[in-house]
Amino acid sequence: MGIVSTFRKSLARSALGAVSGLLAGYTALAVAELAASLIRPQAGPVTVVGGAAIDRTPAAVKDFAIRTFGENDKVVLQLGILAVLGLLGVILGIVSLRYRRAGAAGVLIFGVIGAAAALSRPDTQGVADALPSVAGALAGAAVLYLLAGKLNSGSSPAGAEADGSGWSRRGFLTAASVTAVAATGAGALGRALIGKSGQGATASRAAITLPAPASAAPALPAGAQLKVEGISAFTTPNKDFYRVDTALVVPKVDADTWRLRIRGKGVTRPRTYTFQELLNRPLIERDITLTCVSNEVGGPYIGHARWLGVRLDDLLKECGVKAPSQGGKADQLVARSVDGMTLGSPVEDVMDGRDAILAVGMNGEPLPFDHGFPVRMLVPGLYGYVSACKWIQEIELTTFDSYDPYWVKRKWARKAPIKTQARIDTPKPFGRPTGELVTVAGVAWAQHRGIDRVEVRVDDGPWQTADLAPQANKDTWRQWSFPWKPTPGGHNLTVRATDGTGQVQTEERTRTIPDGASGWHSVFVTT
Repeated sequence: MGIVSTFRKSLARSALGAVSGLLAGYTALAVAELAASLIRPQAGPVTVVGGAAIDRTPAAVKDFAIRTFGENDKVVLQLGILAVLGLLGVILGIVSLRYRRAGAAGVLIFGVIGAAAALSRPDTQGVADALPSVAGALAGAAVLYLLAGKLNSGSSPAGAEADGSGWSRRGFLTAASVTAVAATGAGALGRALIGKSGQGATASRAAITLPAPASAAPALPAGAQLKVEGISAFTTPNKDFYRVDTALVVPKVDADTWRLRIRGKGVTRPRTYTFQELLNRPLIERDITLTCVSNEVGGPYIGHARWLGVRLDDLLKECGVKAPSQGGKADQLVARSVDGMTLGSPVEDVMDGRDAILAVGMNGEPLPFDHGFPVRMLVPGLYGYVSACKWIQEIELTTFDSYDPYWVKRKWARKAPIKTQARIDTPKPFGRPTGELVTVAGVAWAQHRGIDRVEVRVDDGPWQTADLAPQANKDTWRQWSFPWKPTPGGHNLTVRATDGTGQVQTEERTRTIPDGASGWHSVFVTT
């Protein structure tokens, strides 16, 4: 009986030790969030550690995360970080029952890790970014040291205090409750201040009235959107547009203070532009379909929008830049984001006459924050990781030999023209379509080359030509449909496209790394 009682008391005390570790971690994060709200939200420890983890994750693992979790990959990463911190907090809390100073020191070590991660980020603001992690660690270490002291103090001759009973437990619970309330208050205040810090950016966006374009996009041709149930909308609503980037905290940039700097090799007249200066220029409006290099065959990371912006080649020419084919000194344009992201585009492609733009509007409204407000870059025909810099703040002209941007350092290709692809939207995989006639339909794309033909194959039968909707322009996707008379049983439907140069989509199936997926999209259905 005595052994059982001692075991229960020891277990209860260990549980309280675990609680003290969790409270220490909770306090550390709350204080760090409060400190980050006074410096900048991107300096919070979860954000900097998560960003550092993303930076150091192999490309194949990132690709897996995007395939598996989609746009929730960042949430999964943050939850994973919190889960690990919680587990380590439990361990340190139990350790502190016997080694009080060691437990507190363990919390401090995580502060050092967070500070180091903050200083390693490409957008680091220096020592200031390390302060939230340090402040949080100091607060967490102090809490753990205090709570462990409550559990270990005041041992009576009978041993009541040492095993977790008597006033020491009451003292622990009181201290724990006060700590929880204080930490919650600190965290709430931090979140409120972070919300307030973004109000200027939100207000600047709300105050923008986009001017009419000097060159408007032609009206979409009648029939560009097929009336087929289950097919993608030709124009993707902003709220549904895919988002793939590395930003754990979406930057909120005030358009009134935003600046774009153009400098580098071959730039004879460096310039810095304000947002209003861009709005005052002749703007062009264009229908452009964007594709992410992480899009698997048949995947969802593609969307179409009507963009409003400034021609990028005009800005570059103003700064004295020439294309390599015209004697220019730079063959790579490096775009830098406010979050430190770097993307490299071929200067020749940017200046070959295509509608490469610095976009300020998306589907009739200022850019959403998720999609790069106040300004983002777009280059039709190139995957986003080499062309579609969001939250852009600097353009540097350089060479491919002298500089590797973010993704190239992680083994992605330097140049990445979008591959010809087709996707079946309906029927869905493993669907059970009914009726004597089934409409197979979807989209095909080969930006800056256009789509000339789409073909569908049923099982191992011959390729049959699908009906094409009118094409808006060669920089957009194109819808297609195919009337199919099914026979009972299971069938494999496959699609392929031919682009405007006559190139037929390859059957060879490749992964997204290093320059985009290839292969034919197929779905299996039962009729």
